[in-house]
Amino acid sequence: MKNELILILDFGGQYNQLIARRVRECHVYSEVVPFDLSIEKIKEKNPKGIIFTGGPASVYGENSPKCTKEIFELGIPILGICYGMQLMSDLLGGKVTRASKREYGTMQVSIDNTSFLFKGFENTNEFLMSHTDYVEVLPEGFKNTGSTLSCPNAAIENTEKKLYGIQFHPEVNHSVNGTKIIENFLFNICHCTGDWIISSFAQESIQKLKEKIGDKKALCALSGGVDSSVAAVLLSKAIGKNLTCIFVDHGLLRKNEGDEVEEVFRNQFDINLIRVNAKERFLKKLAGISDPESKRKIIGEEFIRVFEEEAKKLGAVDFLVQGTIYPDVIESGFGKSSVIKSHHNVGGLPDYVDFKEIVEPLRDLFKDEVRKTGIELGIPENLVYRQPFPGPGLAIRVIGDITDDKLTILKEADSIFREEIANAGLHKSIHQYFAVLTNLKSVGVMGDERTYDYTIALRAVETTDFMTGTWSKIPYPILEKVSSRIVNEVNHVNRVVYDITSKPPATIEWE
Repeated sequence: MKNELILILDFGGQYNQLIARRVRECHVYSEVVPFDLSIEKIKEKNPKGIIFTGGPASVYGENSPKCTKEIFELGIPILGICYGMQLMSDLLGGKVTRASKREYGTMQVSIDNTSFLFKGFENTNEFLMSHTDYVEVLPEGFKNTGSTLSCPNAAIENTEKKLYGIQFHPEVNHSVNGTKIIENFLFNICHCTGDWIISSFAQESIQKLKEKIGDKKALCALSGGVDSSVAAVLLSKAIGKNLTCIFVDHGLLRKNEGDEVEEVFRNQFDINLIRVNAKERFLKKLAGISDPESKRKIIGEEFIRVFEEEAKKLGAVDFLVQGTIYPDVIESGFGKSSVIKSHHNVGGLPDYVDFKEIVEPLRDLFKDEVRKTGIELGIPENLVYRQPFPGPGLAIRVIGDITDDKLTILKEADSIFREEIANAGLHKSIHQYFAVLTNLKSVGVMGDERTYDYTIALRAVETTDFMTGTWSKIPYPILEKVSSRIVNEVNHVNRVVYDITSKPPATIEWE
């Protein structure tokens, strides 16, 4: 139940949904809204607290995002993070200026641990800083509660008005005990009770879907991944045989995956399943296309066209069901956030869709919440906890243009990598691991002959939320075995490299 609400005003930062996730981990429901949401709407939502996110803009910039000053008169506790703190200071009469030295990375922050916000902390703590501007002069009524060597006002507060600001990011894993700051804000300042639990989501959603769809027909875009699988079972429990799942095998799935998906949903679940073998159709559309955004949009549009055709065969279909989740939304430019990439089931949709309405039952959930919901629904653990896979499939793991031969190379290399990770017992500790076929060819030697063949990149990431991630320190002998097998067993590959970049600055996928 959503008895309590924390509103998160989106000022364009890339960690915005991560803030929401951290709040939910504390069993308080959170909702991300545009920074310019009206005062009337805010009052209507009746939040227990408000969080201003970070963002890439400068508050003194001409087009910087700003909320109305009236928000500070509502009597609702507000926590400003990074840009959010700077904006609060600027709107209330303080002064924000460019720092002589930019701070980026984990910094030692000295804090006043008598503050409600820092209850239970030591005098000095490590938090992630990422800023160029800083608050030089505090607004009237505020006092300093934190500093670094380069940033004299790293934390500020006005306890009378319940306004708090921090220059660092408590929501990321790099900040030691950062979630404790969010807990302190929720429970010491906003006085939340923490009564929201994800286990209630499934039953509430099933009931809402029953009421919304009734006896009408729905089609589900089933890819076999975690998100679409949970969405499919959720809909099946709500409307039974009025749901038809269309599995579009676009030829961009991993080795043998199409057959595995069909086996699970046709035989293990009593769900209407139509498998459309559309490999040639997709490859024809993607021929010669190298730009990743173009790939996504082409795949997204072709998905919709396939659904339209199947819908006509089935008769009247009122709803299209998709497994869109919260990170998809933020990374497709939700609200005012900077766009990292579009997803085929969000930003890649054509303007005209031949269905009355799109239903996205998981749109407000993070990946870990989707998995928990899947377990609640009785979906087998091996499916719920399978490797995440992007909607556009291997199209965004083949760098450059896509051909059937390239897909074959990648499928074989990826299968070897996943097999060896499983053999080493690392498949549960590494949250996402896959191979990428780079568009790079290099000189090699095999036998007595020189070769000029492709380079395979391996990617493995450990993460709790998929909004940030750290590259996995796979033991060298395992990497050596994977590399040896790939160059010996996969034709047209003579070099294997390992990606040791974390997120940020990189994304988990290469495209």
